[in-house]
Parts: sequence; structure tokens; C-alpha cells
Amino acid sequence: MNLELKNKNALVCGSTQGIGKATALLLAEEGANVTLLARNEKKLQSVLKELTNKGNQNHNYLIADFSKPNELKQVLEKTELQFHILVNNTGGPAGGPIFNAKIEEFENAFTQHLKCNHILVQAVVPFMKTKSYGRIINVISTSVKQPLDGLGVSNAIRGAVANWSKTLANELGEFGINVNNVLPGATYTERLNEIIKNKAGKTGLSVEEVSKNMMNASPAKRFAKPEEVANAIVFLASKKASFINGINVPVDGGRTKSL
Repeated sequence: MNLELKNKNALVCGSTQGIGKATALLLAEEGANVTLLARNEKKLQSVLKELTNKGNQNHNYLIADFSKPNELKQVLEKTELQFHILVNNTGGPAGGPIFNAKIEEFENAFTQHLKCNHILVQAVVPFMKTKSYGRIINVISTSVKQPLDGLGVSNAIRGAVANWSKTLANELGEFGINVNNVLPGATYTERLNEIIKNKAGKTGLSVEEVSKNMMNASPAKRFAKPEEVANAIVFLASKKASFINGINVPVDGGRTKSL
């Protein structure tokens, strides 16, 4: 299937590892011009070298820390914001019961996930409107459908992002701009390794036992690969997804119990 992404410009957040990196690589494979966005310049430079330019694309990167929204604003103000595609993606909050969470944990997660997503959307949508084409894909979590044990702050903030996204989809659809959410299940990334180690430390189980239990929670009996989540993101970024708007797409091997 030709996703018709040649000459499309994509801004991919959190693109130095995991799902973000896999998405950036696949968008480049499909012909898009990719701009990476993350806080670690050395890692950004490394991923930039991995992006194919077989279609004579122009790839680039931006440096910003999502814990500092004003810094993100300043970076965007200095950038030519001609993006057809925005992939909002950043690392999740630390795990733990919601009752024990500090107020600062909610504030920090809200800043990194919702506030920075909003800053990015406000920056890129004007150009999208001039082209009558825009794809905003938010990488969230299956917790927006089914809260996950031990991820209290994440459950709360992810739900807020999902509702923000749905509201945006309603407001921007008439301009040819689609806003959708991809909900990864347990995906083999550094983030998952942290969650597994945390659970092992709290339960007394081994890392191997925790991993097996998590895999068995999915009918697929395994973790997703970052590339499998990226496939869904890149499809939603394409012209082929022109009438898909305002939805949550779980990529979890069937783990989520709800429809």
C-alpha cells in the first residue's frame, strides 16, 4: 500500500528511542521529511543518521525538554513550522499507587503530556489549515480504556490527554485535520523495562516472572515490538486514514477487555 507520504513533513516527539524512534524510521521509509524532537542531542544525532533519505528527503532535529514548556515554546518560535504530521509522544510518569502520589507528580505529568502537546498543536495547526491536511497522533496508553494497576498518575493524566484529543478532533475536522490516539499495550521498550523492574522490586517476584505474567495478560502472549505500534501511527498519518478521526486505537494484542 502506498501511504503517499512523500513530501509530507513530520514532527516526531520522543524520537530517540522506543516507539518514537520506530515511528520516525518508518515515516522516513515511507518518504516523509522527518524532524526529530527530544532533549538529548547526542541521541538525536545518532537517530538522524539512521533515517533513510532514499527519496532525497530533508531530515532534521529539534532539542527541547518537555519538563520545561517555556523552553519548548522558544524552540518552536525559532523554527519554520511547516508540518503536515505531528506525533505527540513522551515517556510516562513513574509508577505507583495513586493514593501515595504527590501533587507534584500530577503537575509534572500534566506539564509533560498535556501542556506540551497543546503547545505543539497550537504551533503546527496554522500551517496544516493552509494545506487542508493535518494528522495529529497522540501516543497514550490503553489505560484510557482500562486503568492499569500500579500506574496511578499515568492513568489520570492519560485520560485527560484522551479527552483533550477528542475535543480537538471535533474542532479541527472541518479543516482536513484529523486527531487520533494510539494506545500501546505492553511494548518492549526501556519504559517497559523500568515498569517490570519496579513491579519485581515491590512484589518480590523475579524480573522473568513479572515479564511472563505481563505477557500472559495478552491473548498474543508476548510484548509488542515498537515497530508494530509505529505501523498504526504511520497509517493514521497518511492519506489512507482521511476519514478516521477522534478515535482511540489500541495496539495491545487484545489485552484490553473493553471494546
